[in-house]
Amino acid sequence: MAGAVLASCSNGQKQGLSAEEYLGYNPDEQQLQIGDEIAIANTQYGQVKGFVMHGVYTWLGIPYGAPTSGENRFMAPKAPQPWEGVLPTVFYGDSAPQITEGKYGNNYGTFSDHWNYYDVSEDCLKLNVWTPATDKQKRPVLVWLHGGGYTNGNGIEQDGYHGETLAREGNIVFVSINHRLGPMGYTDFSGVDEKYADSGNAGMLDINLALQWIHNNIENFGGDPGNVTVMGQSGGGAKVCNMVAMADNKGLVHKGVALSGNSYQAADQSYTQELGKFILQESGLGSVEKLQQMPWREYYDLANACVKKFAETHPAAPMRGGFSPVADGVHFPKDNFYADPEGWQKDVPMMFCTTTAEWGPSRYVPELEDMPKEKAIEMLQQPSRFGGGAKTPEQAAAVYAAYEGVLGKTKPIDVYNLASATRDMVIASANAKKVQAAPIYMALFDYQPNLFNGRMKAFHCADICYWFKNTDRMVTHTGGGKEPRELSDKMSAALLSFMKTGNPNNDLLPEWPEYTPEEGAVMVLNTKCEVLNDPDRAARAAGK
Repeated sequence: MAGAVLASCSNGQKQGLSAEEYLGYNPDEQQLQIGDEIAIANTQYGQVKGFVMHGVYTWLGIPYGAPTSGENRFMAPKAPQPWEGVLPTVFYGDSAPQITEGKYGNNYGTFSDHWNYYDVSEDCLKLNVWTPATDKQKRPVLVWLHGGGYTNGNGIEQDGYHGETLAREGNIVFVSINHRLGPMGYTDFSGVDEKYADSGNAGMLDINLALQWIHNNIENFGGDPGNVTVMGQSGGGAKVCNMVAMADNKGLVHKGVALSGNSYQAADQSYTQELGKFILQESGLGSVEKLQQMPWREYYDLANACVKKFAETHPAAPMRGGFSPVADGVHFPKDNFYADPEGWQKDVPMMFCTTTAEWGPSRYVPELEDMPKEKAIEMLQQPSRFGGGAKTPEQAAAVYAAYEGVLGKTKPIDVYNLASATRDMVIASANAKKVQAAPIYMALFDYQPNLFNGRMKAFHCADICYWFKNTDRMVTHTGGGKEPRELSDKMSAALLSFMKTGNPNNDLLPEWPEYTPEEGAVMVLNTKCEVLNDPDRAARAAGK
């Protein structure tokens, strides 16, 4: 039944909404409330004070861990020092150390993604909370893990990450976090000294510490520590899979939603340990303690230069070049994350979603929009950015032929986009998780906004603001207006239902069956939503 339409729906939404119904709050009332006794909440480390915006209690930059500089660098995170009095938490915490130069150029990429970067430092273990109330209602909790691979990003990198609207209209608690990245979060010095046994997974242990904070404190913010959904996109989607796999997270994670990113095995520690030894050797300093005292940017540049040099003699380098979670046999298994059908994750349902034009190049290269079939086949011969090897002209032509017509895509640029996306990797991750009993649901985002003369496509990151009811906030991704909003209503309803019950079915979408490797049911999200049975199965096989 590959490609068969199982169910469908259209955009039958209520018309004639009042301004209050449309916005979700009364626009005639005072929008911002901040003062000495407003939005004060208790945490285990001290009181925090935020503000109320549009009826949503908001705290930004709450410390969940101590600074990670000096002797804390390369170590498992530590709890923050308790504080006296009431701590103002009204602006986002520092981003983790990363390279931010060049993110703000006057170009279409900056315009579209509207990057939000502020200060960068090793005092980065901070989180943000949005909630409708601080009562004891015990609302479902969403924990957002940002994208950027394991190297870049922060909890409010894009406007679409904002938690206010979903918290208010979904009656949930929304949490986003910053954590260590790149060489600061994943350099594995465990082969140098057992004191640094956790160094290769420091960034993941940061997230675990944030989840512990949520477990211990979220009731004070109106949330339910027994119903926590981790959700992320791109690198954040991989982090979701990591969190569902991580031994430390039993009892802290109850559901997972991975968008355009996945993982089902961590990096081989024999490689990461040798890389750690090489970095120390190249530094000429003789001890990790001296590396801990270097300014972060000096260490960052040293480590990245070493990765490139090390890869020259180690061609089997991991996709992320060595700075990613490590299969240490303690925090992450040495083999497949979900190999044990009775592992703690067996009760954790998951949702996976990809887009139909993850890496669509025509958005900013107009001439590719109308390229001929021959050009698309030529481009398909190039190695994939995610590890697919180069193809012969004959192989590329076979891949193109297999994808032509899938989901109605016949234009060469659309066929190329679909063939070069990463759904095969997400299917592999879903199949790995399916060894366990918990249900899995699969989605495919195909909505194309009317921006850049229709070249925007369903690109990487496009779906985030639809899940979070932020299509009118992230207008540079959606264009704003009625049509994106209606799709967002359906997608956010599915997310909220999944958070509450482990099942995304709701009244706005057709029946959404569980994913199985045999049937491959996938909800295609567009102006018309429909369920298909694995529409690109034959095409994916041709691409291998």
